[in-house]
Amino acid sequence: MTTAIDELSNSYFYSLLKMFPDLATSVGIEGGDEGAFPDYSPAGTAAYKALIEETLTALAPLTPESPQDEVGAAALRERLTCELDLINAGEVTGQLNVIECPLTGVRDIFDLMPTDTEPQWETIARRLRAVEPAFAGYKESLFTRLKEGPAFPARQVARCAEQCDSQADPDTSNFTKLAAAGAEAFPALTEELEEAAAIARTSFEALATFLREKIAPSAIEQDGVGRERYERFSRGFLGATVDLDETYEWGKAELARIIAEQEEIATQLYGPGTTVAEAMERLNNDPDRQLHSTTELRTWMQETADGAMEAISGTYFDVPDAMKTMECMVLEDGTGGIYYTAPTDDFSRPGRMWWSVPAGVTDFATWQEKTTVFHEGVPGHHLQLGLATFMRDELNLWRRHCCWTSGHGEGWALYAEQLMAELGFQHDPGDRMGVLDSMRLRAARVVVDLGVHLGKDAGDYGNGPWDHDSAWKFLRENVAMEENFLSFELDRYLGWPGQAPSYKIGQRIWNELREEAKTRAEEAGEEFDMKAWHMKALRLGGLGLDTLAEALR
Repeated sequence: MTTAIDELSNSYFYSLLKMFPDLATSVGIEGGDEGAFPDYSPAGTAAYKALIEETLTALAPLTPESPQDEVGAAALRERLTCELDLINAGEVTGQLNVIECPLTGVRDIFDLMPTDTEPQWETIARRLRAVEPAFAGYKESLFTRLKEGPAFPARQVARCAEQCDSQADPDTSNFTKLAAAGAEAFPALTEELEEAAAIARTSFEALATFLREKIAPSAIEQDGVGRERYERFSRGFLGATVDLDETYEWGKAELARIIAEQEEIATQLYGPGTTVAEAMERLNNDPDRQLHSTTELRTWMQETADGAMEAISGTYFDVPDAMKTMECMVLEDGTGGIYYTAPTDDFSRPGRMWWSVPAGVTDFATWQEKTTVFHEGVPGHHLQLGLATFMRDELNLWRRHCCWTSGHGEGWALYAEQLMAELGFQHDPGDRMGVLDSMRLRAARVVVDLGVHLGKDAGDYGNGPWDHDSAWKFLRENVAMEENFLSFELDRYLGWPGQAPSYKIGQRIWNELREEAKTRAEEAGEEFDMKAWHMKALRLGGLGLDTLAEALR
């Protein structure tokens, strides 16, 4: 039964498809012009704000007709209110950082566009040509933010200009490779695709110049955003309000606990006196734990994901057949990011785990990366987002495709890593070291992200408050990652406040909710059914964590 709240949510979703054509590409639902881009100008932001306000006004008098409907109303109200707060604070207009802003969105959406037919390649060519007007609107927003604030951090301006350089260079640009692939498949489109790719490259070149000449001179050296702005970001990424000072201290304690367990594993692996760094070095040099090409990496990722799917299906999760396929993808000359993209609405494009490998990186260590496959794939994001997509009979379109909260989603993915370890899938001490390495990274993120943006004292890592240099020193000591990967990580934390710690904080809240459910079962004299709890939680879709807690209680 479709309720009034479902109808409003669906109406809002279809409005989003028209307003954000890249969303239509991502979810595979007609409703937006897939050869276009969103309006990145201030007028586009104003239209988005008006849509949110209209939807909240229409939601206010509606009465939920069922518990599921009540959750849907609460989720819509919470997500839209957080987004409206960010818009009103000027955080959406002219957004600029190394991982989530218009320039990265323009670059990355082409990875999801279908490429099977000649008309699909014609749509790609049209979208390549649309990069130029899209960036014209984006420059208007950058100018607006330059005048009205918040200020641009110089580091983000410089790094984003460098990303533009990469896409402007014919030798490294994704657009060059894209045009070549299309020309090979459909030679008649060669000239059209090459011209369109050249326009896209030139547009990125012009944006790089604009950032350096118009934005950089007024950018500030300070990376931290301060407590007031950080509270707003944190609430948006978590869908919950947490005590930031307590969370910072908890992050430091978690880090110390993880390091102590790593030291125990190092001794278990290679004997007394072996340091964690020495154990990791020996694991990296173990021929049985090495991969030496991106082809080997993709094969290993796929085999690991398929094995996990077979192991957990029917035992700890009920996995629909449509979700039992997940594709592992590798992008060459990338940023270092690893991410998941959900299946299209009809599952014609399956869920995919993407590994964006920086240029020159060819060696990978399986002990360190197995837990990442569980995080991005099974039982992490693929079960979470794939199931939400599958739940067409219970969740409205907005809840299935747009209701995403980082603390819920990334917190679940960390919980999934932890769960696989709990269930014995990481029993090998080397693999366990990989789990702990992942946990250490996420705890370190809590310390660095809150530390820098709240101006906490860096202690032994600097003289006074946390900054880039003290954070880099701290991360080099606590994160076993290639320097070019780690450099991107730090730039990400500095430019996207509150997102990185939402993983670990979200995991903390997921664990608290599971413990509450176990306690309730024990008090009722019942056995805790983990599979039932997992499925109940996942069938609600992606929610703010406060909304999730209320629904599960």
